[in-house]
Amino acid sequence: MGHSRIQKTKTHKRIVAIAAKRFREEGLAGIGIADLMKEAGLTVGGFYKHFNSRDELVAEAVSSALGTWKCQMDAAASGGPAVTYGSLIDDYLSETHRNHPGAGCPVGALAGDIARSDKRTRAVVTGQIRDNIELVATLIRDTNKKDKGTARAQAVLAYCALVGAIGVARAVSDERLSGEILKTVARLLKRSAA
Repeated sequence: MGHSRIQKTKTHKRIVAIAAKRFREEGLAGIGIADLMKEAGLTVGGFYKHFNSRDELVAEAVSSALGTWKCQMDAAASGGPAVTYGSLIDDYLSETHRNHPGAGCPVGALAGDIARSDKRTRAVVTGQIRDNIELVATLIRDTNKKDKGTARAQAVLAYCALVGAIGVARAVSDERLSGEILKTVARLLKRSAA
C-alpha cells in the first residue's frame, strides 16, 4: 500500500470514528456532513473521496461503534477481567454510560434513529443485536444453569430493558430519578435471572 493509500485509510477511519461519536451524542440527524468533516479537518468535498453517501457513512459509523460486548468477551478470554451477567448489567446501566453516550452503546443512543435509517444500517444493527442477545443468553445459562429456551427469553427481555433503561435515564431531567431508573432496572434484571 502506497503512502497516499495509507493516509487515505487513516483519514477514512478518523472520519468514521468522529461520526460514530457525534451521531451517538447528537443523533443521526443532529450533525451534518459539513460539521463532521470540519471536525476531521477536511472539506465537504473530501467527504466524497471516502463515501458515496451519508447513509454509507452512517452504516460504517454505527457498525464501528457496535461490538463492545464481544471485545470485552475476547479480552476476558485472553486473561482480562471476566464478563458476567451482573457485570454486563452494571457496566451498561452505569452513570458513566448514561453520561457519555458518545462512547457508549449506539443502540441505546440511537434506537429511534436506527429504526428510521436505511436497510444497510438496520441490517448491521440487527446482526449485532442478535449476537448481543445470544451473548446475554449464554451468560444467563452460565450463571444460573437455565435451559436454552428460558435463557433466550430472559436475554431478550434483559437486552430490551437495558436499552430502554439507558434511554429513559438519559431522557429525564431529574438526576435522582435517572439514578433510580438505572439502579432499579439493574437490580430487577439480576433478580429475575437468578
